[in-house]
Amino acid sequence: MDSTADKWVKLTDNGEWGPHSVALKPGTNILYWRTTGILMGSKVVKPVLVKNITIEGVAYTSECFPCKPGTFSDKPGSSNCQVCPRNTYSEKGAKECTNCSEETHYADEGSSQCTARPPCTNKDFFQIHTLCDKEGKTQIMYKWIKPKICREDLPDALKLPPSGEKKDCPPCNPGFYNNGSSSCAPCSQGMISDGTKECKACPAGTEPALGLEYKWWNVLPVNMKTSCFNVDNSKCDGMNGWEVAGDHIQSAAGGSDNDYLILNLHIPGFKPPTSVTGATGSELGRITFIFETICSADCVMYFMVDVNRKNTNVVESWGKTKEKQSYTHIISKNASFTFTWAFQRTNRGQDSRPFIHDVAKIYSITVTNVLDGVASSCRACALGSEQSGSSCVPCPAGHYIEKETNQCKECPANTYLSIHQVYGKESCIPCGPGSKSNKDHSACFSDCTLSYLRDNQSLNYDFTNLSGVGSLMNGPSFTSKGTKFFHFFNISLCGNEGKKMAICTDNITDVTVKDMVAESEDSSSLVGTFVCQSTIIPSDSKGFRTALALQSNSLADTFLGATVETTLGNINIETEMFPSFQRTIPDVNFFFKSSTLTTPCENGRATVVVMRCNPTKPGQGDISVPSTCPVGTCDGCAFYFMWESAEACPLCTEHDYHEIEGACKKGFQETLYVWNEPKQCMKGIALPEKRVSTCETMDFWLKVGAGVGAFTAVLLVALTCYFWKKNQKLEYKYSKLVMTANSKECELPAADSCAIMEGEDNEEEIVYSNKQSLLGKLKSLATKEKQDRFESVQLKSSRSQNI
Repeated sequence: MDSTADKWVKLTDNGEWGPHSVALKPGTNILYWRTTGILMGSKVVKPVLVKNITIEGVAYTSECFPCKPGTFSDKPGSSNCQVCPRNTYSEKGAKECTNCSEETHYADEGSSQCTARPPCTNKDFFQIHTLCDKEGKTQIMYKWIKPKICREDLPDALKLPPSGEKKDCPPCNPGFYNNGSSSCAPCSQGMISDGTKECKACPAGTEPALGLEYKWWNVLPVNMKTSCFNVDNSKCDGMNGWEVAGDHIQSAAGGSDNDYLILNLHIPGFKPPTSVTGATGSELGRITFIFETICSADCVMYFMVDVNRKNTNVVESWGKTKEKQSYTHIISKNASFTFTWAFQRTNRGQDSRPFIHDVAKIYSITVTNVLDGVASSCRACALGSEQSGSSCVPCPAGHYIEKETNQCKECPANTYLSIHQVYGKESCIPCGPGSKSNKDHSACFSDCTLSYLRDNQSLNYDFTNLSGVGSLMNGPSFTSKGTKFFHFFNISLCGNEGKKMAICTDNITDVTVKDMVAESEDSSSLVGTFVCQSTIIPSDSKGFRTALALQSNSLADTFLGATVETTLGNINIETEMFPSFQRTIPDVNFFFKSSTLTTPCENGRATVVVMRCNPTKPGQGDISVPSTCPVGTCDGCAFYFMWESAEACPLCTEHDYHEIEGACKKGFQETLYVWNEPKQCMKGIALPEKRVSTCETMDFWLKVGAGVGAFTAVLLVALTCYFWKKNQKLEYKYSKLVMTANSKECELPAADSCAIMEGEDNEEEIVYSNKQSLLGKLKSLATKEKQDRFESVQLKSSRSQNI
């Protein structure tokens, strides 16, 4: 179509039909209908239904098409064929339908032949209970499943059991009591009952635990209704989708095997206990039901939630046979809720009903904190410190109820109040690493700072400049039909007092954060979270007039913690996703999770943002996804991002720079400070200023060496003079002694005479008897003061000469 207005069909509400007309061109026209949808893990697809197509202005046709089998036309040239009613059939081109022999055969609407009726079994009828009478009795009534297709008169066929048997009525549901009439009445405000006894008041210091609990199914509760819906036809309209059966409620027969059998429960609102009305972190309520499915084909049971009667979304679904089990859904928004259970035996259209005996059963449904609900028990409540303990008071936000005293106590620092309970100190859950709690202890967040001790050195990170929203446009990708689209992500990393700043909306024209914020006030598809995702279809794809954003959803609504470890809780990031190539600065990993559960993600979604120091990327830096997962996720449940920026580097410390001393010039020396290369830090301490100090031309150690050398030289000269002088004295005394020995005119004193040994040689010899080494002589000279030392000598004379 040339006109964009002709191309797009206006959407209608569920169950509403809307017309759409276009002008055809002269000549041949080829018409086609196309729906575009991108699934984000959702199993249920909302169908687009076309009821009829009318084309006007066709010149002529050569002949009429005959009606197909199962339809007829009693008027020649009619524009449409009518469907044969039940228990009739027709062949191709029939002008009327032929009746089946109803006693032995049957036929569904639009049948081309009759089918023999099978013998009846116990699966062809069901039982119901009448209202309780004044005697407390109920009658069991048996009815055939409509339409009845079995025969009672065949061999081995079962007949319908007789109705009217009386049994004791089951007890009332908890919170109700039997006031002597045929029905159960709710207890008045402040009263409780287990369903078997009269209502009684709660004792002092307690309050009724309001809610609704259905576990006896004699009649359908007044706030529940049941219906049957079929996309293809309306033959099950007006039928009951579910039937009560005493201790459970089960799916009914419906009109065909692909009918949707629907059960609705309406809750007008929720009212938490008085003690926790101010606790913003507490859950408003929860719904829990116990069910089972018994199937022989591809049956599916859906659990859906509608908020304020705007749109119904599938929360969870179960396929095929499921054993008896329990399911719980948390309510965090105070609004009017409608909970829906839908059961479909098969999604394939069938002429017969082979899966009529497949069934779904719900045994109990419990909803807590229901506005105007009833109670079967009392719970301890918070008591005012100035009161006697007879009334309940609301605890302030972030306060738990102390079990011993029933007083309100504030949660410790850096803990948040559990949404599941407020009784006892264990209700305050510690925040994860690198996180702190907000003022009302409802959640934990990162204040953009983190400290890490490594090798006795503290690394301090400050991500304040990254507290704004970071964006990533990834792609392009293409659908099977060639439509181009992109994956768009917004990331709110930290700061902002825990406020979730990432915003994704549907139907935007300019993909910028500014425009998203501007349009968020009136956008019904707004998602405010830590990490969100949208699918962007550009304007140049398939002739779109403007860019479209759709499928906005939250990937992270809870902050778990920030750490250099690769695992936190049950979330793990593989190091191979973002290779580090021997980096010296560790990455900081921010862990998030989403509490929204989907069919493929039973534990919800998880997101990890890896903060990597990269000094070459100042400012906001770049955000990327793993090369192995080009859309940020490989399984649709765990998402990974890398944020590289210089702002992700630790704060600078004195360990990140070193000093360089310059040469001494003109008596001054400069000391410079430079960063270690490569520089891997930001902000923190600044480089010290250049330092100038005085200096001398001769180095200190050179001075010391010169002084020691001069002292050694003086000492050697002194020792030389000393030994020379001593040597002079020794020579003088020796010479005098020799002269005395050679004198003939004098004799030596008797005391100094020497004996002459006979036979000795008469030659005179001088023999030195002291043979000290030079070192010993030096020591001797050095240790004796003013004392002459002579070497003892022995004078030897010849035999012919006497002394």
